[in-house]
Amino acid sequence: MSDSPEFGKVVIFGVGLIGGSFALALKAAGEVEEVVGFGRSIATLTQAQDLGIIDRLGVNPGQEVADADLVLIATPVGQMPEIMARIAPYLGPDTVVTDGGSTKSDVVAAARAAFGERVGQFVPAHPIAGAENSGAAAAKADLFRERKVVLTPLPENSVLNVARVRSAWEWCGAQIFELTPAEHDQVFAAVSHLPHLLSFALVHDLAVRDNSDLFFTFAASGFRDFTRIAASHPEMWRDISLANREALLVELDRYQEQLTEMRAALAAGDGQRLEEIFDTARTARRSWAEGQK
Repeated sequence: MSDSPEFGKVVIFGVGLIGGSFALALKAAGEVEEVVGFGRSIATLTQAQDLGIIDRLGVNPGQEVADADLVLIATPVGQMPEIMARIAPYLGPDTVVTDGGSTKSDVVAAARAAFGERVGQFVPAHPIAGAENSGAAAAKADLFRERKVVLTPLPENSVLNVARVRSAWEWCGAQIFELTPAEHDQVFAAVSHLPHLLSFALVHDLAVRDNSDLFFTFAASGFRDFTRIAASHPEMWRDISLANREALLVELDRYQEQLTEMRAALAAGDGQRLEEIFDTARTARRSWAEGQK
């Protein structure tokens, strides 16, 4: 903990899992004096205040961001353009805005449209620390500890503004990486967005069958592991899928090609090819898992 908090006032739009955990982490580090929260529900914000996540409920967004050191937009990405447009005219000259969105190219485009010449005050970011549960009650101070946060700085960002956002996430215990927005969206279409799409698809397929109860009765650990992320927030994943649809469509096409190859091997009784695919996958999965320890 430093002698005085690095951030005086932090304003958070969307005090759920990500926004709430960000606030709690900065509070635990002693690096914020005041956290002001905005959201779609007074009840949710009141709960966040009762839990000690925010210090008070915001009333006037323009007034609050005018003297804020840092603004975090932690809503579903579909809500971000409206929030950016609402706060853009009132940003203080030293206020830095960042986000927690799972897609970046669309968020950057929205920021350019809203902030115009002041887009340098917006530093895009993506904390890689999701969970099945959402809402303020799910927030925890150590959610980002030893987790990755990807920054996708813009050419207009000053070194100081990027450093301030980097510092905030480092106080949360995160490991910081940098990609371009396009690189980010390509990578996460493959390793995050596609797996969610596949998981939702499998559970949906079973759920709409006439005898779905029979399948769910006998579903065990393999089903549980593969479909865990199908319990995720539908609105959020709708927004992510649409926002990153170009990169996601590319990955979906590649996956369908892989399925077509496996179907052909299965239809031909080609056990050798199936085993080759399985072995390559197992080796890569085990290597990745070892690196996670």
